Amino acid sequence: MAGRRLYLCTPDRTDLTAFLAAAIEGGVDIVQLRDKNLEARQIVDRARVAGRVCADHGVPLIVNDRPDLALDAGADGVHVGQDDASPRLARRILGSHAIVGLSTHTPAELDASVSEPVDYVSAGPVDPTPTKPGRPGTGTPYVTYAVDRATRPVFVTGGVTPATVPALAAAGARCFVVVRFLTESDDPRASARALRHAIEAAVGRGADRPPRTRPA
Repeated sequence: MAGRRLYLCTPDRTDLTAFLAAAIEGGVDIVQLRDKNLEARQIVDRARVAGRVCADHGVPLIVNDRPDLALDAGADGVHVGQDDASPRLARRILGSHAIVGLSTHTPAELDASVSEPVDYVSAGPVDPTPTKPGRPGTGTPYVTYAVDRATRPVFVTGGVTPATVPALAAAGARCFVVVRFLTESDDPRASARALRHAIEAAVGRGADRPPRTRPA
């Protein structure tokens, strides 16, 4: 995860291959497939499609919620929430070289994540978002809390756009999860490029893209 700054979380879509290629070429350096409407076998099939694109571009693919499906699909890792399979179970299923991420929304959840076998945590959503219905926004103070206390990279979620990046960066964010700004874009390559430029302008040299090599 070192050096990765722009994390795309996307549902399945008919143009998944072209969309992911464009977003990655624009600056995305990690991808999560998250689709609550797909059945298990569909998730595996579509994750394999996404995984081929990501592998061609040297970008890790993460599957949402299900470490068993991530294993079956040959994904690089899994992202779990507070009510999903535990990070320890995910680690046992996927092994030591896989990427395991964990959602956090409160200081207590962030504090508990320190002892979990995860490679990164997400913090948010900073603002309420339709991708997390019913979940209130955490505000930027939680971003600061998470960045100050976490022992792994913290990816901030909720309303990430070029316009919001400066305030998020001022709160301590260095890594960003994007959903609608790219998934609803008519030109995902240009939108990803604009977001990447905003991140680099806000956080400086630390936002340089990592080498495009497939993780072990």
